[in-house]
Amino acid sequence: MIEILNPTELRRAEDCGALVGTILHTLKGRAAAGTNLLEIDGWAKAMILDAGAESCYVDYAPSFGRGPFGHYICTSVNDAVLHGRPRDQVLADGDLLTLDLAISLGGVVTDSAISFVVGGAGTAEDRAMIESTERALAAGIEQARPGARIGDISHAVGTVLTGDGYRVNTEFGGHGVGSTMHQDPHIANSGRPGRGYTLRPGLLLAIEPWVMADTDELVTDADGWTLRSATGARTAHSEHTVAITPDGPKILTLPA
Repeated sequence: MIEILNPTELRRAEDCGALVGTILHTLKGRAAAGTNLLEIDGWAKAMILDAGAESCYVDYAPSFGRGPFGHYICTSVNDAVLHGRPRDQVLADGDLLTLDLAISLGGVVTDSAISFVVGGAGTAEDRAMIESTERALAAGIEQARPGARIGDISHAVGTVLTGDGYRVNTEFGGHGVGSTMHQDPHIANSGRPGRGYTLRPGLLLAIEPWVMADTDELVTDADGWTLRSATGARTAHSEHTVAITPDGPKILTLPA
């Protein structure tokens, strides 16, 4: 299903996106050495419910997971890159943490993710990997204009990531959003320009480059959810929800 939002729904999407961005910004500021992942989940829950929003994760039970997810945010640490299920784990200085959050407000969903090093800037390798996903995200967003194709976004993202020396896994990537969290079209993190669905005003896309330092192979934790690098290498993931407008892309998931 691909949804095209009307102006009223787009205004709701802006409100939802600002909430997602603000929650992620707040959680990044609170995450420190000694913080438990379950504390982060509890903080996310409180902020979501206080805003009158709904979690997209608590009851989420897709075919690839061992559902329901049962938590309010994804917390992926070091070699974990996607769908990190919060657990009784305490963060340490130097941990590379990804927070991925999708919520529904006013019947519209937005989705975003950030990666950062707990307690400081991290190693040069960590900084390069995080920055690569951020630059790939910016390149993909630049292509998100009416008349462009999904392949144009995928090609832009993949060109940055592979140009920086990373291998790209295309099993999981970006996607459409709207009244539900995961919709068509799928946005692979590598692809051929000029191919795929033609972008139209009113479309919402969650664009999400992610990489692992030395592999493109994933393994799944015993929890049935958390996806890690097959080699134990560290990982990074950046994501924004973008609205396609007549004037070009509009990033919705920035902090208010």
